[in-house]
Amino acid sequence: MESTPASEQMEYFEEQVREMLVPTDTEDAKLVQKGLMLYRQGVVKQLQIFNDKITSTVQDVTPCYVKLDLVFASMSTCSCPGEGFCRHQIATFFAAFSKFGSVGDWVTAWREPAREKKDATNWGMQTAKDLVKANSILKPDYSRWVQSFEVSFDTLLASKKYTSPYVIPELYGIYERRIHASAPVEQEWRLLYEMVAIVVSFRKLAALSESLGHDEDTVRRAYLHLFHNLLDDAEELAIKIGVQSLPFAFDEFIERLKDDAFDLLRCANGLELERIQLYRHLWVVFFKKKAWREAELTKIEAALKGLQDWENPLVLMVAGVHLNLLIGNDETALKLIGQFTDEEIVPYLLYWIEYLSVLKAWRRVGVLIELFLQKVKAYLAALGGYHSCVTFARSAIKSVTNYCGENERFDLYERALLVMLPYSFGEYEYLLFERKQYDRWGELQAFVGLDFYDLPKDRLKVIEKERPEVLLGMLHQTAQREIDQKNRSSYKMAVRHLKKLRTLYKKLKRVDDWEYFLETLMDRTKRLRAFHEECRRSKLVDV
Repeated sequence: MESTPASEQMEYFEEQVREMLVPTDTEDAKLVQKGLMLYRQGVVKQLQIFNDKITSTVQDVTPCYVKLDLVFASMSTCSCPGEGFCRHQIATFFAAFSKFGSVGDWVTAWREPAREKKDATNWGMQTAKDLVKANSILKPDYSRWVQSFEVSFDTLLASKKYTSPYVIPELYGIYERRIHASAPVEQEWRLLYEMVAIVVSFRKLAALSESLGHDEDTVRRAYLHLFHNLLDDAEELAIKIGVQSLPFAFDEFIERLKDDAFDLLRCANGLELERIQLYRHLWVVFFKKKAWREAELTKIEAALKGLQDWENPLVLMVAGVHLNLLIGNDETALKLIGQFTDEEIVPYLLYWIEYLSVLKAWRRVGVLIELFLQKVKAYLAALGGYHSCVTFARSAIKSVTNYCGENERFDLYERALLVMLPYSFGEYEYLLFERKQYDRWGELQAFVGLDFYDLPKDRLKVIEKERPEVLLGMLHQTAQREIDQKNRSSYKMAVRHLKKLRTLYKKLKRVDDWEYFLETLMDRTKRLRAFHEECRRSKLVDV
């Protein structure tokens, strides 16, 4: 297997660092500043880039040993007592990154969102005040509500005065405060007003994103959280509206909202997941009449036939699956699902699994879970990004757990964990350990490639007591990886692993195997004088 070039490894690692650190978060901003100071002070020593790892010693108040994992950034470690990504890891990242690009340029680009957010505040706030003065509190009138939302949105966000994606959250916050300030006083009307505002705002924001030409990565970094906040707000409002008796006057508003919800399917080409999520939720919570759902299906079929070549049919097709499942036409829904690629349909399957699980429609749920497990591996491969895959895998495991527990399908639960490795590692590791399947637990650690001393100490104590032979292979691998790095600090770590290995061999009464292994190792590494010196210094071998 060919190794990945160091520049590509660094690019992938740098993307993960950007995901973990938020420039508008005060603590993250301080962390980057401290790491930058350490790097510029030149205290990062013994920097090594080798085998998907970066190692260094950072001479802080006390020396800290850092190991960055270029594949899984979240598994990087530092010997300091801090939790998570620390200043020593940041400093090491900068020292390594400097060999491939400008650290100063990286920091400037990373800080850009916070700076632009501040620049937009004064202008936006003044505009919001003018809007509040110009608009009185609206009476319950659907058309006037929508017009007010659209005018306010266009004035604040579509004026072209600011087009940077990082300014949008600040301006949207001003727009949102304007909407809330103009809401009806009566509680029941206020809740409905806010739900209509969510649908209109979501549609306008998606259309604006497309008109500004913001790609998926830009939206994710700058303002994807706005869409997610709208989705959360819609769910909360649905609960509040659902527990109160609705006046007959609401009927017309719900009808109009149903028609506007259809626009979510065609207002943009991107943001498929978010648009369909809001659409599905509305049809589950508000639009429950079977006649409405059947009419909506007819509308979707007509829209699909009228699509232009450049228009994306995916959202309309998913909506068709959703409506068929709501009506109970599972056979039709499954045929429609067969028209999608695995990468396209998998993220939507989880919602339907959860929805039918709430209804305890277990037979229907089982069919969807089997379908999901056949397709999820291809989806994870296409998804990319370790954190994204882990987040999705955890969500998927949570979705299938209820079915597996209620129907005693523990075999299906384990199959789900196996299919989604390595992203389901945490859950699968816990399952094997709790079942005392220590051999398989050890195989899993070797598969993921964790170093022996990265493993949980409480786990190691139990296994060393009950099945110490399980640890031999991991210690051999860990020691060899350190020797392969061929530097003094890694040799010291290798000797530490070998001494632990010697202890285990003695405990297992396999001293002859240990002596044969050590003799072979010393002969194989006879050119590595520094390693042999460390072995003699630690009395691993006779002087």
